Amino acid sequence: MTDLFSPIQLGDYHLHNRIIMAPLTRGRADDDYTPNQLMAEYYAQRASAGLIISEATAISHQGYGWNHAPGIFTKKHQLGWLNVAEQVHKAGGHFFIQLWHMGRVVIPDFINGQLPVSSSPVKAEGVMRNQQGEKKPYVTPRELTQDEIQAVISDYERASIRAIDAGADGVELHAANGYLVDQFLRNGVNQRTDKYGGSIENRTRFLTEIVTALIETVGPGKVGVRLSPTNSYNDMTDSDPDALFTHVAQTLDQFNLAYIHIIEPAPDSGHFLAADHTCVTPLMRQAYSGNIIHNGGYTFDSAQTAIKNNQADAIAFGTLFIANPDLPKRFQEQYPLNKPDTHTFYSHGPEGYIDYPTYSPNA
Repeated sequence: MTDLFSPIQLGDYHLHNRIIMAPLTRGRADDDYTPNQLMAEYYAQRASAGLIISEATAISHQGYGWNHAPGIFTKKHQLGWLNVAEQVHKAGGHFFIQLWHMGRVVIPDFINGQLPVSSSPVKAEGVMRNQQGEKKPYVTPRELTQDEIQAVISDYERASIRAIDAGADGVELHAANGYLVDQFLRNGVNQRTDKYGGSIENRTRFLTEIVTALIETVGPGKVGVRLSPTNSYNDMTDSDPDALFTHVAQTLDQFNLAYIHIIEPAPDSGHFLAADHTCVTPLMRQAYSGNIIHNGGYTFDSAQTAIKNNQADAIAFGTLFIANPDLPKRFQEQYPLNKPDTHTFYSHGPEGYIDYPTYSPNA
């Protein structure tokens, strides 16, 4: 019987379990966005996951807007990730780097006072902290031209090359949570009238062009895509998420990807990202024949049920992995779980990052 501890072939890789470490922004990179030794230790501690998906990692200066998040658009960034990947592999893990462009939710402070870019000039409600920790409101972004869209796709392609050259096993395209790709997918933001806007097929075009570039560069078995069909984070809406994301799943099914990764907590989960209506994930499951990783506030028991009922092929855990570097062992042995300290989620030092203990039954 298949469960969380069953092995799985995910793209090019044979994973020893189905317990995935979700991407988790933690704000520990250096001032110039370079991954450091602290980050390498953090990820290596969690190498017993079937797969680690890195925190969101900026593909360009234009797409960067979160203080002390990492980048992968310079040689120095690449060398920082090389150290991370080497230590994860030495500890026996697999490691994908998540590729990220924040689009309209970059504040001008991060990009030399320039306007951020998006599918359309539609402002997000909310604020973001700048490099000095001051809260600044989002501004109305500039609409990308078609030539600029192609330049952004090239940035994704170059970032994927750097990721693989840095020793990562693959890349995950961040197409979720209200960032740039999601800003093209959902019509609460995308108001374009050209071939990248209007119909569902047109709004999906940017996503499929990026995926095509990534698989041509690194191979389909090294590429995953993260989606969030009903997530309102970053002021996101769509008039028909069922139709949109069923089409997205059908379209991605043609690429033979390593996986698609869906974040969509159930309405009754109590998770802050949960929608107040029926989940789209079951429709996507029917439309997509490949591997689906699901992320949505799972406990051990609910994750086991999802795998056994074929609702997903693997389950990604976020907060539980922050506090429990040895989460797979704790699950398997039914050991108690550490409680996460939310006050240190986005601080900049080792506290609440690499100091959570592994479980010792004799301690």
